[in-house]
Amino acid sequence: MVSPLFFYQLVLLALLWLCFMLHWAWPSDSVAVCPTTPEPPGPRPKRTRELQPFAGLTHKPHCDACEHRGDPRSQTPSSPPPRIVMTRGRRRQVDTSTHFCPNPDCAYRGWLGLGNLRANGHPHGGAWRQLLCIACRRSFLETLGTLFHGKRTSVEIIVRVIACLAEGMGIRGTARVFEVDPNTVLQWLVEAAEQLRAFSRYVLHDVRVRQVQLDELFALLSAVKAGEVSQTEALERLERSPQWVWVALDPESKLVLAIDVGERTLALAQRVVHQVVQVLAPDCSPLFLTDGFREYLTALLTHYGHWVQLPRRQATGPAPKPRWMPRPQLLYAQVIKTVRRRRLVRVRHRVVFGTLEAVRQILAACGWQINTAFIERLNLSIRQHVAAVGGV
Repeated sequence: MVSPLFFYQLVLLALLWLCFMLHWAWPSDSVAVCPTTPEPPGPRPKRTRELQPFAGLTHKPHCDACEHRGDPRSQTPSSPPPRIVMTRGRRRQVDTSTHFCPNPDCAYRGWLGLGNLRANGHPHGGAWRQLLCIACRRSFLETLGTLFHGKRTSVEIIVRVIACLAEGMGIRGTARVFEVDPNTVLQWLVEAAEQLRAFSRYVLHDVRVRQVQLDELFALLSAVKAGEVSQTEALERLERSPQWVWVALDPESKLVLAIDVGERTLALAQRVVHQVVQVLAPDCSPLFLTDGFREYLTALLTHYGHWVQLPRRQATGPAPKPRWMPRPQLLYAQVIKTVRRRRLVRVRHRVVFGTLEAVRQILAACGWQINTAFIERLNLSIRQHVAAVGGV
């Protein structure tokens, strides 16, 4: 009699054989679908370099200079006071037509050549003459409001000190040459800068130009040139306290419209563009040329922008919010340079605001192309003087 275990083993072998036959006869999906040799990957999609139209801003960019703006020129009365003619005494020999009374309570304050001033000698035997206002009976020195007011040092030494600083000589070096305290030289430099700023505000206004170039360069310390400090250490110092020279120039007349020193931030870009706007005429909108620094776009858009109400896209629903857009007459182009291993490898031109035809039309009058060569040359010369003063 056959054992039941034999039948169990025979059934198990039959099941194994059936599974093997099904696996061998069943078609494989992976073999049928996938080819033996993989196909090469397709080309990667190229990134589009076309500039999208500017969609505008929902809010106007902030500018500190615009909020604290004030009229630098003093407002004089609309009608001048009567001219004073002296009928008694001898005729005056000292010309006082270039001076005016500084007394704020005087009716002749700010008016020139009305005969209210006369010479009143030299007080204490000094070198400067004293002037007397007949209307308010106040006297003042003829150097009031100038760099030489209240100075006991001779005018020749002060002028030579300022000339040495203008040529790029350091403050301590100038003080050693003329045997003056360095703090005194620094004070003279600050006062001279204030005088030049006031003179520039009084003379330089309502300027009309066709193009403006703006640029910013960092000023290395004068110790790098002398070999006292390595360039790496100087760059570390600049990272802690960077000093960038910002200049705006009209390349046709070589007129410097604005100059400033500070960090490379949006606040400085806003301040420099604000100075340019204050110098230009209100209806003057020139072509602006800069490098690829993106903060220029925001600064120009702040001072040459306006609110635009966009049209509805749908008949129902809320109206779209107004957008801060550039004015139609604003022209702005960038010169983007690519530097690798301290070598210029690529230069690209990009028109940000306006059209390429309008930009070419302005440059065609001078036979130029889109570049910032003039401002870069000037900035290289200016930053050497800034580095000499800042490195002391």
